[in-house]
Formats: sequence, C-alpha cells, structure tokens
Amino acid sequence: MSEKKFATAINCMDGRVQLPVIKYLIEKYSVDYVDIITEPGPNKIICECNDAEIIDSIKKRVELSVDKHGSKIVAISGHHDCAGNPQKKGIQLKQLNSAIKVVKSWNLNVQIIGLWINDNWKVNEVPPLEG
Repeated sequence: MSEKKFATAINCMDGRVQLPVIKYLIEKYSVDYVDIITEPGPNKIICECNDAEIIDSIKKRVELSVDKHGSKIVAISGHHDCAGNPQKKGIQLKQLNSAIKVVKSWNLNVQIIGLWINDNWKVNEVPPLEG
C-alpha cells in the first residue's frame, strides 16, 4: 500500500472556506489529506506577528504536520468577507505575501503558497507580489 500524501492549510476558521480549500489542495496537488490549522484571519495574524504565543502555536502545528505527516506543501489563506480580517482584497493579498515570507523563515523545506478565496468561494492561488 502506498503512503498517503498530506498538505497543510493555515486557514481561516470561517466554515465557508474549509471545503473549498481542502478540495483545491487535493485536486491541484494530488494529496490525499489536508491538515487544517485554523485561526481567524491567519494572513493578518502571521504577517503582523503581534502575538508570539499564537504564532508559536501555528508554527508548532505546521511543524507537526510536516514532520509527522510528511506534508510537502503549506498553504496560507485569506478570503472575502472575513470577520477576523475585514480588510479589502488588496490589503489582504499584501498581508498574504508577508505571511508567506514569515512562514518561509521557519525553514520547513516545503513549498509555501498563498490562497485567496473570493466572494463565490472559489480558491485562487496568488502569485507573489513584487517589491
């Protein structure tokens, strides 16, 4: 029996984004399972780094997914109509790119991507912003 493949999603706690993100990662990256780490507005939380305890908790959970489940991809999300981060899309995309840089600094040796979930609950992978 072949080993099952995992991805990790640092996702908003909003129930509307869970299934779209899981489905996207399974289909796009051919994984069997997605470990979900939820926080309200994770792109904002990670990019601002204002709460060391929450950041450390997220990091430990991501490390567990990578180390114990062999996850090779970590996705960070932002979404339309977020109660935890009620910013416009443009600001959230900048936060998402900053959050990606923070997670890359954890030296996990995995692919790290950003996901934007729009007002139709469609997931789009976001290209890194320049500058």
